[in-house]
Amino acid sequence: MQLVLLIGAGGFAGAILRFWVSGWIQNGLVTFPLGTLGVNFIGSFLLSLIMYLSEFKGVFTEETRVFLTIGVLGSFTTMSTFGYESFKLLEQNELGLFSLNVVGSVALALLGVYLGRLISVNL
Repeated sequence: MQLVLLIGAGGFAGAILRFWVSGWIQNGLVTFPLGTLGVNFIGSFLLSLIMYLSEFKGVFTEETRVFLTIGVLGSFTTMSTFGYESFKLLEQNELGLFSLNVVGSVALALLGVYLGRLISVNL
């Protein structure tokens, strides 16, 4: 039950962080969902960093890892929003922006994971 409460508390914090960070990144851009792209990159990087630091360095307890990864980052990242915003770009016949969003989101998510691993393994 303690893990469930930690996940819930982390989810609460992550959702608020997502709202603030995504809004700060987006900052008035209407057409391209840069805020979603940004939080997905940041979330991928942090998830990777935490998981690899846990795996290779034993930095986090299970409770802390679960709180941060499933709780905070689980609600901070935005794949459902990514899907919706991408589809909206298609509906608006913005094929270039659609392609940029899809390729950019996947590429930055993978880059975030790679950077988190690189930093964690080389500490």
